[in-house]
Amino acid sequence: MTRLMTTDLSPDGVRIVIDWNKFVPGTSVFIPCVNTTRAIDDLVSATGISKKDITKRVRIENGKYGIRVWRIK
Repeated sequence: MTRLMTTDLSPDGVRIVIDWNKFVPGTSVFIPCVNTTRAIDDLVSATGISKKDITKRVRIENGKYGIRVWRIK
């Protein structure tokens, strides 16, 4: 069993690893998930980025439901 790191996301119980060093202002990341609210809470927890410093949209991308998050600051 792989342990969840504090920088990993797991909104639906499946580990998602993102290189947060590349999530700089002006970039975005797609998080495939059903629980979009938990995904945002996990992201804020993992990165320390404030909710006011991101923009989010629930989307379907490549046939997968999830949330796209843009870092604005």
